[in-house]
Amino acid sequence: MKKSVAIAGAGGYIGKWFIDQFKDKYHIVALSRREIDVNPDPDVEWRQVELYSITSTTKALEGVDFAIYLIHSMSASTRLNQGNFEDTDLLLADNFARAAESNGIKQILYMGGILPKEVLEENMSVHLRSRLEVEKTLGNRKPALTALRAGIIVGPGGSSFDMIRNLVKKLPILVCPAWTNSKTQPISLKDTLTIMDACLGNENVYGKSFEIGSPQVMTYKEMLIQTAEVMGKKRWIFSVPLLSIGFSKLWVSYFGNSPTKLVYPLVESLKHTLTVSEELKFEEKEIDYLSYKESVAVALDPSNKVSKSPTFKRDTAVKNTVRSIQRLPNARRKSSLWVANRYKLWLPIYFRFLIKAKENENGDLGFYLLNSSKPMLQLTWIPDRSDVERQLFYITGGWLVKRFDYGWLEFREVLGGKYIISAIHEFVPRLPWLLYLNTQARLHLFVMNSFKKYLVKLREY
Repeated sequence: MKKSVAIAGAGGYIGKWFIDQFKDKYHIVALSRREIDVNPDPDVEWRQVELYSITSTTKALEGVDFAIYLIHSMSASTRLNQGNFEDTDLLLADNFARAAESNGIKQILYMGGILPKEVLEENMSVHLRSRLEVEKTLGNRKPALTALRAGIIVGPGGSSFDMIRNLVKKLPILVCPAWTNSKTQPISLKDTLTIMDACLGNENVYGKSFEIGSPQVMTYKEMLIQTAEVMGKKRWIFSVPLLSIGFSKLWVSYFGNSPTKLVYPLVESLKHTLTVSEELKFEEKEIDYLSYKESVAVALDPSNKVSKSPTFKRDTAVKNTVRSIQRLPNARRKSSLWVANRYKLWLPIYFRFLIKAKENENGDLGFYLLNSSKPMLQLTWIPDRSDVERQLFYITGGWLVKRFDYGWLEFREVLGGKYIISAIHEFVPRLPWLLYLNTQARLHLFVMNSFKKYLVKLREY
């Protein structure tokens, strides 16, 4: 009987190719935020999931033996997203780990990034630090984690390689900034998929992290030169010490034909040397690695295509939705229960001349403006889905709210209680959108930043 493998991020670059290569070996459960319309391959099971929801994620992982986690939240799923990608990634990883644990999943296979050597975590680029936080979070519960840390994965459709290809294609002269002399070890998509397959269900790699790359150590400048050679392009490629990281972001984004949200954190990471360390290199299976030029040739071959992809139903969700995610300090290692209760007490005190808070015996909490009889916002505590580590409140009323049947507020501990994540999900404001953006949305960020400062002050006592 085939082992069942769920893939979070099944519609992405690695996910699509893994499905294409191994759909006959495993029963693939492909996870997607959108509902499937036409599935050209009935051997692949597509399940709709909202990864921001623990309930939805838990249901999507039912009956699964192993899970592959390929999520990187570079794009927003709501019209307004107040929060950065690293805090969002942290929350999503925590959701997934909880859901995997609830289903008794044996192993999570995670694709992260090679980490710089002799660099403290706090000095890493935001992108690489976030990848490490996700790895720690996924490995913090019962399912065994196997983390594969890769640099640039070279294959057809890969966003990192596409940036390199587009630069070579568009620019006859490439003036390379200093970071292009940083060393790395790119790896072919083919070899990456082989390693992933070798890890799934392999107890020898449970609870371990590996850095993967071909034995060929090269600079990003050398990658540009060799890519041009494979493409048959004569390019003048030289280095200068003057171009800043900031200018490089604009340069790579524009000429690399890639979105800034993807390019900016990646370029920040390229300032580091990202080579495979001896103690973490993958040796579980002997791999006949492709060279960089061989990998590029495969990536550029137009005949290398995945099987026909499924089509999805049109998104009919409410358009004016808001998600707001903030990371709060928790140096005193207080529980989410404590932080949630403190927030309920702090908010009316902070706005003591404007806001009053009232809580009834059912756990409904209303915030009232002045002496108004109708709440601005009403929250209902959900005890059966809350615990010491996570407190959940449904948004159930208030004259600032347009939709009462969906939307929630939560406080949760992450990274072993090092931080608390405060998040509002799928909130639909009643105010006209432009008015909301310039009033209520700004006020919410002000309130959460003020609460963050309050928590920082508390740790001083």
